[in-house]
Amino acid sequence: MKKANADRSAIMEALEHAGGNRPGVARAVGDQTGIPEADVHGVATFYTLLAKPDVQVRVCQGLSCQLEGAARLLEDARLSGARVEAVSCLGQCDRAPAALDEHLEPVLTAPRGGVLPADPSLPIDLGGPDTSAYSALARAMAMGPDAVIAAIRESGLQGRGGAGFPAHVKWSGVRAGEGPRHLVVNADEGEPGTFKDREVMLRRPHKLLEGIAIAAHTVGADTAWIYIRGEFQPCRRALERALVEAKLDLDVRFVDGHGAYICGEETALLEAMEGRRGMPRLKPPFPTVQGLFGRPTLIHNVETLACVPSIVERGGAWFAGLGRGEPGTKLYCISGHVQRPGVYELPLGVTLDELVEVAGGYVGTPKAFSPGGASSGFLPMAHRDVPLAFKPLAALGSMLGSAGVVVLDDTVDMADAARWGQVFFEDETCGQCAPCRIGCSLQRRAVEDYRAHRDPAHLANVEAVHHEMDEGSICGLGMTASMPLLSAMRHFPEDFA
Repeated sequence: MKKANADRSAIMEALEHAGGNRPGVARAVGDQTGIPEADVHGVATFYTLLAKPDVQVRVCQGLSCQLEGAARLLEDARLSGARVEAVSCLGQCDRAPAALDEHLEPVLTAPRGGVLPADPSLPIDLGGPDTSAYSALARAMAMGPDAVIAAIRESGLQGRGGAGFPAHVKWSGVRAGEGPRHLVVNADEGEPGTFKDREVMLRRPHKLLEGIAIAAHTVGADTAWIYIRGEFQPCRRALERALVEAKLDLDVRFVDGHGAYICGEETALLEAMEGRRGMPRLKPPFPTVQGLFGRPTLIHNVETLACVPSIVERGGAWFAGLGRGEPGTKLYCISGHVQRPGVYELPLGVTLDELVEVAGGYVGTPKAFSPGGASSGFLPMAHRDVPLAFKPLAALGSMLGSAGVVVLDDTVDMADAARWGQVFFEDETCGQCAPCRIGCSLQRRAVEDYRAHRDPAHLANVEAVHHEMDEGSICGLGMTASMPLLSAMRHFPEDFA
């Protein structure tokens, strides 16, 4: 007999404690939570880290790691006799090729990438000291919610996770909703080429926590939830240590992700937190109206919240004036064929050449770059002088996204690069929308068939399939999943002739 009011949100924690989806676990968790066994099994098999708990080595197959020899690393791991799995991007692009051990700790020899030296004029300042003074929080409480939201509006702060949605609109919407209200931090960074949030959590955990506290106080949220990528265990430890030091008058709770890129989409993240498969919701209603557990919820990316303390202390106009054409600075990730991969905080709107100069210069002769992760596709070097910002890249049919910039030199066959991107999306589609589920498979097969036979006829339907995916998908994954192949074909026809 199942419980009448089963608590779905307990499923994940119960599966964690059981060590993943091992024999008999679904039934035991079902008995414990009151959720039918089949339902528990469906949830457990959706998330890679729960579905395959016995994997000893997880080897990244992201673009940056492929450029640096991920295939060799994968083969070596298999030859060692370990239980190995090839997985999607692990957020370690600056240390490529990357792998994790059975405890989800990095198995790497390369150090983490570079950041700029300490510079207090920067809003986040990754190279600066991280302190628990929380002077911006004190100022925000003295200013009052209306004044804080006005400063956020004046700053022009847009969501730094990829969508670029105005932050003040979310804040105002949640504050206007009936309590209780929630704040959710999206720390499930999974876009290939992107590792900026990782560095914020490791280097500036107090900066993030202060931004969380200011946002929660302003919108009237009593609880803040940090949904953190399961593969980011060092980040969680850094935040937990900082939280003990901070002594915030705020209920802050951690929720581990379990290996599903789609949970970077805000409503899929909410589904996961509520104990379901991470499948995006139809909108409206938007999370600001009906979010976590049906309550008004403010959801922000790590970088977005880390910008907030400096805006409160120095004013919205100051932040807005830091950008070029668009407001603020941006944490640009850069990896691939450059001298010093890393995360560099620069004015929003710098060009590729300016970013690469900070990263020590190109390696080899540059051929292409991905300006914002796999979802942004590829651009030729003819666009190296285009501002890396939301509007200029959108005008090119690309996007800034999470600003995960990957540079490819002229040794790379763009058909190979496109295939790596299409494999990623086929692996990471949640399967809810038929156009996305089927289309991701078709696009991957199209590029693989082309690579095998070098016959352009295999690519004849790529545009049509993309149209169906773009029009028929609930979330942005399906709308952009064709971009690696589509953009490579458009800009590098010589590699598809």
